[in-house]
Amino acid sequence: MKIYLIMLLNIFSFKSLAQDAPVKWATQETFFEDLIGKNLPSFSGVTINKKPFSNINLKNQVVVINFWFEKCPPCLAEMPELNTLVDKYSKRGVWFIGITHDNPARAKRFQKRNGYKYEIVSLNKDEIRKLNINHGFPSNVLVGKDGKIIYATANISFSDPQFRAKSTLFEEKLKAVLND
Repeated sequence: MKIYLIMLLNIFSFKSLAQDAPVKWATQETFFEDLIGKNLPSFSGVTINKKPFSNINLKNQVVVINFWFEKCPPCLAEMPELNTLVDKYSKRGVWFIGITHDNPARAKRFQKRNGYKYEIVSLNKDEIRKLNINHGFPSNVLVGKDGKIIYATANISFSDPQFRAKSTLFEEKLKAVLND
């Protein structure tokens, strides 16, 4: 009898520990949602001209950061649309940074060949991993003047139905931060 009573009490104690809120499964979307409001982490790398570059360079700037690398087909596919964003918003004070694990010389040749308009910063793979703000390649992150992440998403494409809604939201958030 004593054993049954102990088992019954254990069942009720487990019930009281159960989570009432629905489970939020980790996905690329939830990863990006969890970044919103967090500070842009510290990082340091070099530009394609081998000049030191860090998050401190971005202080008091609205910044769009694109994580990419040369051998990434989705990264290459989104670059024309990213260049369109540069054309529309760089004159309004937005700084466009492309972070890659490609070495600076290789990234410079790539930029010259392909016309990618972002300022390119090279970090090694481990430094990119430590940043923990990209969830695969490509990833795009919008950062406000206060250094906090406003929005993040994977591919930017206004023509591909799979990415259009998130891309439009990304641009709306960009416009909103410029109008503050």
